[in-house]
Amino acid sequence: MNYQELAHKIIEDIGGDKNVSGLTHCATRLRFNLKDESKALTDSIKNTAGVMGVVSKGGQYQVIIGSDVGSVYKEIIKEIPALDGQSTESNEKDDRGTASKIIDTITGIFTPILPAITAAGMLKAVLSLLVVFNAIDKTGQTYIIIDFMADSAFYFLPILLAASSAQKFKTNMYLAMMVGGILLHPNFVGMVNAIKEAGEGGIHLFGMPISAVTYGSSVIPIILSVWFMSYVEPIADKASPKVIKFFSKPLITIAVVGTISLVVIGPVGYFISDGISNGIKALENFSPWLVPTIIGAFTPLFVATGTHYGLVPIGINNRMTTGYDSVIYPGMLASNLGQGAASLAVGLKSKDSSIKQLAASAGLTGLFGITEPALYGVNLRFKTPLYAAMIGGGVGGLFMGISRVKNFTGGSPGLLTLPSYIGDDTLKHLYMACIGAAISIVISFVVSYILYKEPATEVKQKESNDTAMNTAAVEDVLNVATPVKGEIVPLSAVEDGMFSEEILGKGFAVKPVEGLVYAPFSGTVTAVFDSKHAIGLTSESGVELLIHIGIDTVQLNGSGYDYFVEKGQKIQTGDKLIQFDLEKITEKGYNIITPVVVTNSTDFGDIITLTKVLSVPGEQVMKVIR
Repeated sequence: MNYQELAHKIIEDIGGDKNVSGLTHCATRLRFNLKDESKALTDSIKNTAGVMGVVSKGGQYQVIIGSDVGSVYKEIIKEIPALDGQSTESNEKDDRGTASKIIDTITGIFTPILPAITAAGMLKAVLSLLVVFNAIDKTGQTYIIIDFMADSAFYFLPILLAASSAQKFKTNMYLAMMVGGILLHPNFVGMVNAIKEAGEGGIHLFGMPISAVTYGSSVIPIILSVWFMSYVEPIADKASPKVIKFFSKPLITIAVVGTISLVVIGPVGYFISDGISNGIKALENFSPWLVPTIIGAFTPLFVATGTHYGLVPIGINNRMTTGYDSVIYPGMLASNLGQGAASLAVGLKSKDSSIKQLAASAGLTGLFGITEPALYGVNLRFKTPLYAAMIGGGVGGLFMGISRVKNFTGGSPGLLTLPSYIGDDTLKHLYMACIGAAISIVISFVVSYILYKEPATEVKQKESNDTAMNTAAVEDVLNVATPVKGEIVPLSAVEDGMFSEEILGKGFAVKPVEGLVYAPFSGTVTAVFDSKHAIGLTSESGVELLIHIGIDTVQLNGSGYDYFVEKGQKIQTGDKLIQFDLEKITEKGYNIITPVVVTNSTDFGDIITLTKVLSVPGEQVMKVIR
C-alpha cells in the first residue's frame, strides 16, 4: 500500500485541507472534523483501495483504514502540518447536536491516551502472571520497580488527560498539564493524608475550604478543570496589557484555574466520579448480568455508529475508583471475540477465495481486539455474521456478568488482554473470562457458519432475475412500487449509517417532491409510530418493508405528519398511507430523504433496485426475489 498516495486521495475527496477543522485517529480509523461534510465524496472514498469503509457519526467523519491507519495519518500530517496534535481554527457555527458534541469530545480526549493506558495495563497483567506463578516475590525490588512502572500511567492519568483535553478544548497544553500537576503534587497529597490521619481540621486557601481528597488516577476533575481553563485563558489574554502579556496571561490563568480547581471543580468532579462508581456497584448488586449482556450484544452497533468510545471512560473510571471494571470491558471482550469468530466462520465456509482471505484475516484481527475489519469487511456486508456475533457476544456477556468477572487493567478487549483479568491474588477471574470468551467464540462461530449463505455471482443473479421475471407466482417474486413521488437513489446516499450501510436491510431511497406516501404493494400495516414519521408494512408473501420519512425526524414528535391508516389494516397497492408537510419539515432543518428498506432481506435470495431521476407512485422500482 502506498500510504502517501492514499493520504493524498483521502484529503482530496474530503474536500481538501481547507475543509478539515480537526483530525485524530484510533486503532483503525481516521477521525475527521469537517467544516462542510457535504463536500466529502463518500462513495469515492469508500471505493478507494486501502479504505474499508466510511462512517459519519458522533460529529466525526470516520474513514476506516485498518491496522495501517497510523502510517496513513502520518502522511496526512505531512500534507497538512496544522493538524498535528490540534484542530485548525474555524469561525463557522457548529450545528451538531449536543450528543454528537459530547461523543466527539470524549473520543478526542481518550483516544490519544489509550496507548499509555494499554501499555500500563498489559505491564500490570504480566506482573500479575509472574506473581501467580511464583516467578518473582511481591516483596522484592523487581516487583516494586515493575509495579510503579505500570502504575505511572494510572497515577499520572490527570496529566495525560490534561494534555489531550487541552488539544480538544483548544487551550494551552502546558498550562493544562500544570493544573494536573497541582492536583497531584506530593505536598497537597501529604496535607490530605495528614488531615485524614488526624481526623480533624481542614485545608484552606485564603479562607476557602478545600476537600480532603486526592486526584491520582482520577478522570473527571481534570477534564472539567481544563474545560474551565479554555474559558479563563481568553479572558486573561484580553485583560493582560500587551507589554506584559507574556507574564500576566499565564499568571492569571493558573491563579484562577488552580484555585477554582482545588476549591470547586476538583471536589465536584470527584463527587461525579464517585457517583458513577457507586451507581455501577448498585447496578452490579441488583443485576450483575444486565449491562455486560447488553454491551456484549450491541457493541457492534456502537462501533458502527462510532459511539463505543462513550463507554471507554466508564470502564476506566470504574478501575480508577474501585480497582476493577466488571461491566464495560467484560461485555466488550465477549463482543469482540464474537465478531472475530463470526468472521472466521465465513472464511471457513466461503468458497470464494477473496471472501475467504478477507474473512479469515479480519476474524483473527477481531479475536485480538480490533474488530473494524471484521465488522465492515464481513459482518455488516453479509448481515448473518453480524447477527451471530450479537448472539454469541450477548450470551458470553451474560455468563461473565453472572460470574462477576473483573477486569483490572484494561487494554483492547481480546485474547491478548486476557491476562488483564488476573487480580485480587487469584486466577478465578481469568478462568471465568476464558470460559466466557470460549462461549462467545463457539456460539458466534457455529451460528455464523449455519446462517451464512454464499452470495450469488453476477451470473447466478442474472439467471435468478430472469427466472423471477418469467414467473407470476407471488411467493417467488414481489414487485415493489415507488411509495413517494421523487428521485430514486441508492441507500448509500442516505446520511445515516443504519441505512447507508444496509444494517436494517436492502432497499432504496426517495428524494420526495410531494408529501404523500402510497402503498407500494398489497398487504398489511404492521407497524405505526407515535411520531408518524415511519410505517411498517408486510406483503402477502412475507416481505417486511419499512418506509422512513426523513432522517432524525422522530424528533418532530409527529408535527407535520398524518396517518391515513392504522396498525393491522389491510391495504392495496396505491392506497394513501401518510401525508407529510414537505416544506415545513425541510424548513426545520431535517433531511427529508426517505429510505424504503426490506427489513427481512436475509429471507430472500436477491433484491434488485433501480435508480431514476423522477419516479411516480405505482411505478415498479424494486424486485424482491425468493
